[in-house]
Amino acid sequence: MAAVTAPTAPAAPRTRPARRRPSPGRVVAWVAMAAMILVTLLPFYWILRTALSSNTALAAHPGDPLPVDFTTGGFERALGLQSTEEAIAQGGSGGGLKFWRYLINSVVVSTLITVCQIFFSAMAAYAFARLRWRGRDKVFGLFLAGLMVPAIFTLLPNFVLIKQLGLVDNLLGIALPTMFMTPFAVFFLRQFFMNVPREVEEAALLDGAGKIRIFFRVMLPMASTPILTLGVLTYITSWNDYFWPLMVSYSDSSRVLTVALAIFRAQTPQTGYDWSGLMAATLIAALPMLVLFGAFARRIVSTISFTGVK
Repeated sequence: MAAVTAPTAPAAPRTRPARRRPSPGRVVAWVAMAAMILVTLLPFYWILRTALSSNTALAAHPGDPLPVDFTTGGFERALGLQSTEEAIAQGGSGGGLKFWRYLINSVVVSTLITVCQIFFSAMAAYAFARLRWRGRDKVFGLFLAGLMVPAIFTLLPNFVLIKQLGLVDNLLGIALPTMFMTPFAVFFLRQFFMNVPREVEEAALLDGAGKIRIFFRVMLPMASTPILTLGVLTYITSWNDYFWPLMVSYSDSSRVLTVALAIFRAQTPQTGYDWSGLMAATLIAALPMLVLFGAFARRIVSTISFTGVK
């Protein structure tokens, strides 16, 4: 006799989870973020639009959102690839820009500041975080008070010092005031060193390592990520510095790129300002820093959140 099977109930239809409507607060947050992104990117777009336009067309159509009379002449003038006659024909001032000379000066100054500042700041941060000596916290508090001193207050004393040292109009004179250490760099690395477990240092001491060896063989390799982050921030800051190099550099031998960009504003009776060349040179000067920050942006954010810097 065949077995009788009970009828199976039909499977319940699958229901898709109801989509949550975004809350008003989330909508406002996204709109605000989009507006901030737009405000941030708009100047870069306008720089690119101006750089790809000719000066004569810009005077006739100043508010056109797209490049007017599309040309790469601005970039050619910025890189020194145009003759004076070609520059004047395209509405340029005819003035030359020793771009590669100024670029090398900027690279030398920024590299010198970054390497020396990170090295000396790391040693100071290790002394404040790990070494025990009388008055350590008071000295660190006094040193940290330098963060509250506006940079413009130190320009005149630094200039007098650089002049007495005979380093005016010299690349070393541009780099010297910030070459050794800054309060922020010391504070940034000290926060990391304080988070390193003391067991690591004690194990190295048991193996016979001294403080100097521990610093170079243990602490510095462990702090490679914060050092890289600080290096990127320091390099960008020194690259974009303008007022101090303007005070102490007077010739092409020591003029950095940010100061040299003002050459394109030289006015001539025929053409006026070379806005296209100026914007092209500005874009070329800013592009390495944009690429550098974009490549390490995620690491910078994660390192700052780990070290507790707000």
